[in-house]
Amino acid sequence: MARRVLIVGGTRFIGAHVARQMFDAGADVTVFHRGATDNPVLPAVTHIRDASAEYPIRAFPDAVRRQDWDAVVAMVTMGEADARAAVNCFAGRTGRLVLISSGDVYRAYGRLTGHEPGAPDPVPLTEEAPLRGALYPYRAQAAALGAYAHDYEKILAETVVRAAVLPSTILRLPKVYGAEDNAGLATVYGFASQPHWRWTHGHVANVAAAIVLAATHPAAAGRTYNIGEAATPTMGERLARLPPRAGIGAAPPFDYRQDMQVDTGRIREELGFTEQIDEIAAMRDLARKSREGRPS
Repeated sequence: MARRVLIVGGTRFIGAHVARQMFDAGADVTVFHRGATDNPVLPAVTHIRDASAEYPIRAFPDAVRRQDWDAVVAMVTMGEADARAAVNCFAGRTGRLVLISSGDVYRAYGRLTGHEPGAPDPVPLTEEAPLRGALYPYRAQAAALGAYAHDYEKILAETVVRAAVLPSTILRLPKVYGAEDNAGLATVYGFASQPHWRWTHGHVANVAAAIVLAATHPAAAGRTYNIGEAATPTMGERLARLPPRAGIGAAPPFDYRQDMQVDTGRIREELGFTEQIDEIAAMRDLARKSREGRPS
């Protein structure tokens, strides 16, 4: 286990679970954030609170820069500018920079949303699958999503980190669900009209475990990994396992011939990743609690 770990933006959802699992494994964990979030999942870690932690993080305060870290997990690096700031700050000061990226880097995502021309890409998508050519996938939605969406581009963030002279690992996340976010499984029930479509998901505890493993495993340096469930069922297969739900809205107007199913075999084969909790049981439990109106 890395002894001194910095998590950039680790106060909510995935980041909080990463902090918890790192802490429970014996790491000395520091979380750098704005100080705007309090999460009961977080253990008693060290906090560095600074207004500069606002998206995008273009500079790090002295409290971060003057220390050396065994691993830095960049949870909220959204694009080129903040990736460059992270590289400039941590080059020579960390044993591993872990960039949290997304499955939306793949060309298949652009084909799904209609921003990339062409026939659907074959699935499951390996880490070598083609990336999007059309950049800034959420720029048109910045008014609704927030200012960060204007410059959000994980492809550019990956490019900066990959070219840097420091050990790094890139992790492409699936659609994550858990008690603190997506607890109602809107990303499953909301696609009931597309029973043959596949979208790789991952429970937050399993996603966090994969991040912790990749941040600390020697073999992960210089590698890119997809994260998510081992097998991705169709939406119809998922819904057949879950309690029914009424009042579901229409799915977005995408080209559902394009599945968003990724291959997660590399992290399992190279690092020995296995799930902490059963994905099917976890999704079923969340759906049942949501239907009963009970806290997750």
